[in-house]
Amino acid sequence: MTKIFHFILDFLTNFPLFYQILDTSDEEVFDGITKMAKRLFNVPIVLVSLVDENRQWFKSCIGLPVRETGRDVAFCAYAILNPTEPLVINDALEDDRFKNNPLVVGDPFIRFYAGAALVTSNGFSLGTLCLIDQKPREFTLEDRTRLKKYAYSIVSAMEMRKAIAKAINDE
Repeated sequence: MTKIFHFILDFLTNFPLFYQILDTSDEEVFDGITKMAKRLFNVPIVLVSLVDENRQWFKSCIGLPVRETGRDVAFCAYAILNPTEPLVINDALEDDRFKNNPLVVGDPFIRFYAGAALVTSNGFSLGTLCLIDQKPREFTLEDRTRLKKYAYSIVSAMEMRKAIAKAINDE
């Protein structure tokens, strides 16, 4: 039982590596989706965040000068816990989980967060597509649905990327 548990934990911890996407260069397909989300939702920060054991790393990043943060301060680490619905924080200063978070009380001064999990065809949450603002916001049911569709587009691009890499390696 212990060996199986550790195998599953190791697999889940390293699952983003299976997609060979962590720490890779910018790619227009991901950046294009984040740019569209930025325009649609009118937010200053949009991220494609992939979560591993110790950090969240941004495959696409609009509006932040960094490419990763520690998992211990990552809103996205909470968002992947319920992959069926986006995590929406209308005002982080009013949320007990986040009101003392360094990303809330310091730069980039997050107030609003909405993140939809990036769920693979196998049902694993790799990270999120997230929207961030420095002011509180409301997020409608229609907004949640749109965010989930954009997150699905990110996963589709990841799956296609993985399939192409497999086809090349199988030649």
